[in-house]
Amino acid sequence: MGNCCYKWDSSDYRVSSNAKSEQNQVAMKERHDDSKLPSNPEEVEDLRRDNSAANPLIAFTYDELKKITGNFRPDRVLGGGGFGSVYKGFISEELRDDLHSLPVAVKVHDGDNSHQGHREWLAEVIFLGQLSHPNLVKLIGYCCENEHRVLIYEYMARGSVEHNLFSKILLPLPWSIRMKIAYGAAKGLAFLHEAKKPVIYRDFKTSNILLDLDYNAKLSDFGLAKDGPVGDMSHVSTRIMGTYGYAAPEYIMTGHLTPRSDVYSFGVVLLELLTGRKSLDKQRPAREQNLIDWALPLLKEKKKVLNIIDPRLEGDYPVKGAHKAAMLAYHCLNKNPKARPLMRDIVDSLEPLTTYTEVPIGKTFTIITEVAETDVKRKDAE
Repeated sequence: MGNCCYKWDSSDYRVSSNAKSEQNQVAMKERHDDSKLPSNPEEVEDLRRDNSAANPLIAFTYDELKKITGNFRPDRVLGGGGFGSVYKGFISEELRDDLHSLPVAVKVHDGDNSHQGHREWLAEVIFLGQLSHPNLVKLIGYCCENEHRVLIYEYMARGSVEHNLFSKILLPLPWSIRMKIAYGAAKGLAFLHEAKKPVIYRDFKTSNILLDLDYNAKLSDFGLAKDGPVGDMSHVSTRIMGTYGYAAPEYIMTGHLTPRSDVYSFGVVLLELLTGRKSLDKQRPAREQNLIDWALPLLKEKKKVLNIIDPRLEGDYPVKGAHKAAMLAYHCLNKNPKARPLMRDIVDSLEPLTTYTEVPIGKTFTIITEVAETDVKRKDAE
């Protein structure tokens, strides 16, 4: 459950004076809002009620979390990021009469990150206290005690897509699993964008997509999520935060956030699934370090696009399916946000790719050979 944040400033990108003015206003408003951050479970629940929270959450004590995680044993660490660490834990029925035994992931926010960390912790409590969907990680509860800010989620056995896709130890993800992941993640984003109160995820990336035992994808880490524009509003203005390599170019330049910003990020992740490459990789040759710059010109060329498909698949994928997925990524990465597809349309485009019946390119020769051998045996028998 990574939350690797990158804050852009004028040394990285040229931002217009109007955009800078909006950024200052947003920062001032957020600093003012910091004074309203809750300091105990009662205040958290008051805020949840104000935000029409529908999902019941459990307010754990810090002592209970020590029992759940074996006193935060180092060998229980699942991962971490700028926020702190995530531990594997287990809730036993002995802990509370009203709880069932189940494994959990316990995300501990670093106490030194008092303002931004507290804000992101609260954003997750608010959003996941409102929203429920098969492709969103379930938030079970939280801890708000003294300086401790902790979140308790359902445990996702296979970890992040980032770990599964780029690991040098695990076997390469098959094509069908990659399309299943893309489809599930797309459904999660589409649900957020079409919720009664639309939500912009803002930090869509492989490390924030988690997998259960059956490779069902669920979005996690809602610390940077924002309420989307409503009514006549075309965008919301925010401080420019997210992860470099995934953020939409218009958001970087202006701070204007729309659901199409998430669509761009989805295009980056889809491209990572197709190529098996990270969005940014300093270990590659200079012209190939930025995945978008390297791959985007090739996506719409049928003769060249197969050259960028992950070689670890060894040709074991459907050619037509690969072309369709590549064109979908190409449209998601359009520099003009209005030209990008809606997430609901992306879901519709991906659904048939999860059950593609075309013979994978790598199996074609084997099948032809088997058919030929069968014919020979039949003729011999005659």
